[in-house]
Amino acid sequence: QGIVERTKNERFAYDSYRRFMQMFGNVVLGIEHDKFEYLLEELKKELKVKLDTEIDCEGLKILVERYKKLIKKETGKDFPQEPKVQLERAVDAVFNSWNTKRAITYRRINKIPDDLGTAVNIQEMVFGNMGEDSGTGVGFTRNPSTGKKEYYGEYLLNAQGEDVVAGIRTPLPLSNLKSDLPEAYEELIRIVTLLEKHYRDVQDYEFTIEEGKLYLLQTRTGKRTVQAALEIAVDMVEEGIITKEEAVLRIEPNQLNQLLHKRIDPKAKMEIVAKGLPASPGAAYGKVVFTADEAEELGKEGERVILVRTETTPDDIHGMVEAQGVLTSRGGMTSHAAVVARGMGKACVAGCSVLNINTRKEKISVNDITLKKGDFITIDGGTGEVFLGIVPTIEPKMSKEYDTLLSWANKIKRLGVYANADTPEDAKKARELGAEG
Repeated sequence: QGIVERTKNERFAYDSYRRFMQMFGNVVLGIEHDKFEYLLEELKKELKVKLDTEIDCEGLKILVERYKKLIKKETGKDFPQEPKVQLERAVDAVFNSWNTKRAITYRRINKIPDDLGTAVNIQEMVFGNMGEDSGTGVGFTRNPSTGKKEYYGEYLLNAQGEDVVAGIRTPLPLSNLKSDLPEAYEELIRIVTLLEKHYRDVQDYEFTIEEGKLYLLQTRTGKRTVQAALEIAVDMVEEGIITKEEAVLRIEPNQLNQLLHKRIDPKAKMEIVAKGLPASPGAAYGKVVFTADEAEELGKEGERVILVRTETTPDDIHGMVEAQGVLTSRGGMTSHAAVVARGMGKACVAGCSVLNINTRKEKISVNDITLKKGDFITIDGGTGEVFLGIVPTIEPKMSKEYDTLLSWANKIKRLGVYANADTPEDAKKARELGAEG
């Protein structure tokens, strides 16, 4: 009621309240995210609307009451109303998150020590869901898939940050913001350009616009594909931002293995069943699975699987590690699935909205085709295409940036690099990849 009085916007107040209850209920109280989503989807069916933004104020009031009942049922207690208690419990939840399964998995993947611990930032909330002059977005100062020097990102009007990252609605490309909110766009470009210059690396940033005013929420070094990393490193040397030595050191040797991933053979006969967004390049095939746990289990047994989700969350990371690729029906190029897959060097097709994914019945429907758990599909993260069955692939071609970086490394190195080859074909390939003999 206090927010209603301050803003004179009742719908905004109840929309913010139901969002808070859902996130607090999941992160702090440990209630499954899907249980809140189920109630939200059921309400939209009752109201005969497709988007969250189409739910009117009375509908949001109904949703709040249903969320309260869910929380009482799951915890045996009413939703806490005292702000100080809410804040204290939220802080505790962040500290405790260090020891969750997904955090432990992430540290293992990225070789982060277990004894570092985490910090808690308490920030004033700004709201992107206050109307059509408000919004939220995620962006990169360069394209994290290709490395191209362009302002790359996505945003949603009248939304909060979770809507973009979780793929609740398919967002708009950042370039559209120039016409929607031109003053905020110009200020955003000025600030993020300055951030990249200051940090001397690609920045992954999040922003919110509240009633026309821009707020930068965070910035960090952007995850990118290895091909993008090569192009960015070479370009930044040419732009005088970093040295050749720094460029070479920015590419991890094991990253270059990703360049050897095969790609779809354009001459092969294939049946395209759907097309989404090319979120992370590479071709991958495998059996359809619908849960991260199953992807992890089968992947560790040596089976090739494609993790198929409506959208992914940080809780799915252990399954993404073991999957060959990821396919989602919601989300954009900066969604959780896209960003994590690029960082892992895995193929990802996101926002494939023609797919009707039923995780309970473990099947996908698209047009007249039904795919069940265990059926083979192939995805092309470079084009966004989804194919039936296993599609033939061909060897990749090395880029000119690869050759440039390798030539710099050869001038800096102190050790010779030779290959152990058993056949003329192996020797030829070794020479092509930079071996001296």
